[in-house]
Amino acid sequence: MTTVRQRRVGKGTEVAEDQPSEEKNAKPDGRILTDHTGGKLWNILSITIGGIVAISLGLLTSVYVATLHENDLWFSNIKEVEREISFRTECGLYYSYYKQMIQAASIQQGLHGLVYDNKTESVRTINILERMNVYQEVFLSILYRILPIQQYLEPVYFYIYTLFGLQAVYVIALYVTSWLLSGTWLSGLLAACWYITNRIDTTRVEFTIPLRENWALPFFAVQIAAITYLLRTHLQPVQERLTLIAVFISTFLFSLTWQFNQFMMLIQALALFILDCFDMLPTAKVTWLYIIQISGLLLVCVLQFFNSMILGSLLISFNASVLIARTIQKNLKKGGLLNRLGKLILHVLLVLCLTLLINKFIKKILNLESDEHIFKFLKAKFGFGATRDFDANLYLCEEAFGLLPLNTFSRLSDTLLFYVYVFVLFLMTVAAVIVAFRNLSGSNQVQFMEKIEECTVTLKPDTAYNLIHTVLFGCLALSTMRMKYLWTSHMCVFASFGLCSTEVWKLILKCIHLYTSQRFWPGIMDELSELREFYDPDTVELMYWIKSNTPNTAVFAGSMQLLAGVKLCTGRTLTNHPHYEDKNLRERTKQIYQIYAKRSPEDVYRILRSFGTEYVILEDSICYERRHSRGCRLRDLLDIANGHIMDGLGENEPDLKPSLYPRFCEEIKKNLPSYTIHFTRVFQNKTFHVYKLAKHK
Repeated sequence: MTTVRQRRVGKGTEVAEDQPSEEKNAKPDGRILTDHTGGKLWNILSITIGGIVAISLGLLTSVYVATLHENDLWFSNIKEVEREISFRTECGLYYSYYKQMIQAASIQQGLHGLVYDNKTESVRTINILERMNVYQEVFLSILYRILPIQQYLEPVYFYIYTLFGLQAVYVIALYVTSWLLSGTWLSGLLAACWYITNRIDTTRVEFTIPLRENWALPFFAVQIAAITYLLRTHLQPVQERLTLIAVFISTFLFSLTWQFNQFMMLIQALALFILDCFDMLPTAKVTWLYIIQISGLLLVCVLQFFNSMILGSLLISFNASVLIARTIQKNLKKGGLLNRLGKLILHVLLVLCLTLLINKFIKKILNLESDEHIFKFLKAKFGFGATRDFDANLYLCEEAFGLLPLNTFSRLSDTLLFYVYVFVLFLMTVAAVIVAFRNLSGSNQVQFMEKIEECTVTLKPDTAYNLIHTVLFGCLALSTMRMKYLWTSHMCVFASFGLCSTEVWKLILKCIHLYTSQRFWPGIMDELSELREFYDPDTVELMYWIKSNTPNTAVFAGSMQLLAGVKLCTGRTLTNHPHYEDKNLRERTKQIYQIYAKRSPEDVYRILRSFGTEYVILEDSICYERRHSRGCRLRDLLDIANGHIMDGLGENEPDLKPSLYPRFCEEIKKNLPSYTIHFTRVFQNKTFHVYKLAKHK
């Protein structure tokens, strides 16, 4: 079992926006400030200071998380195999491809090994570049090979320092977004500080380094910053074109580095759709953003050898449906309130129907089933009928896919972030409702709405987008804890932007500054000074045994999480792994997991041999699991899927029957003849039991 043990001794200024505040206040020659030259120099100085602060905070964040990682694991002192074991579950799988590319005789040979991989899934040859988002590992490995740094920097450090470096990009992007929204870099400073002081809820990069989201979220933040700038009014054509290029590049990189890209961008597309329906964004810019999303995703599809899951994504179907529906309903934004509402309802229904039809058609043509487990999970999660589907229950029983815990809000409130966020969200939502009603009302209501506008906040397009963005991603985070990092980082941006409006800033800045510094600075310093050490002797012993006592071509079966580490540390062939976005692999994993079910030794042997298995690893932590409650333990999920009564006290569904056989992972340890004829124990420690399968004719 893995543990982390105690180590043994051996005032800024505001930036004027690039658009004029009001036309009526501008002189014919465009000069707003009395002293134009002095004002321009002051703006340049402010931008320079703000930029330096942004870069400094980004670099400090990178150093901070790198220091926490070193302090937590004593990474520089532990063995190579321990470093690799610290990359848990799918993290280890992704890092193994970087290691594979580094160790290949040439770049061409390394790429060939990824395109024609026969070690990740036994008795199958798969294209890793098609199935998984690992182009970042490919790029990084090539960069490491061609740069003259091999003598000074180990491959693993080049890898983790790159990820920590991306945190600098992430923080700078959040800083810039807040700056753009508020017009002052003080807002960006506050956003960055909140991101750091709420680190537990804004990032997990220091202990899940190779996770896909740690590659993707910095690019997503850059994309949001670029969209925020794009939606400003009075941009010059050159500025608009350059910003569109920035949006496309960041969208493409985000899509390339994370398999969940299509779902995140679907939420983004929904935000654009809602705002466009209420005339709160320029339609031309929204159209460009739809096109950029589609083109970015299609380019990734090409690079991933025409991955069918991308072609069948809801995002492509939705964006195409919106563009088609717009063409059909040309007078959507004309008429009075009731007329507009009627058209709007029809428009939404038309887009929804077209999306479902196009998506169904594409999936039928491509015979696509790779993402069906996601929809089964969503159906079960939101109560649309109970399910015994193994894959859906596997997600439902994981804490990361459950509801956001209430203690999250308690932690966010400790820094005052949540209080400020809710206050700003309420004000902006009221403003958005008023603006939306005005836009739908038409000319009959103009005078009435002008009176209302005198006592409310004007909602600019960039503010409107960030408002809907934070609301939709907030709903996602509340429903699925794993996705909270998309919301909490943007929460820092949105709260700091609202707080830095002139009126509120004067009243609260000093209080917030003193409160945050006095309370959280000692905590940050304590984190940096606490020294611990990675400690997992059982897994280390297992990996050394595998490397020393099994042939390089040996095929191993076991849990997804452990096998990712087996591939990374030993290079042996696997029967299954944690990258779950493939129907055949999901079915294969369910079959392999019968080692923890109530099945006969003959059945388990037959299943394992059908996948070419030579060794099977049993884990006591799974066989006798206590982490989950009854009904969510892996053995319970298997019993339910197999129609068997679960172990222990508690109710069972009436149609579940007792199994004819005892639990395999328990019974095999008794060395009964019916088991030893098929399985021979070749390794054992406190955590793992390895059995070699007999080769019957």
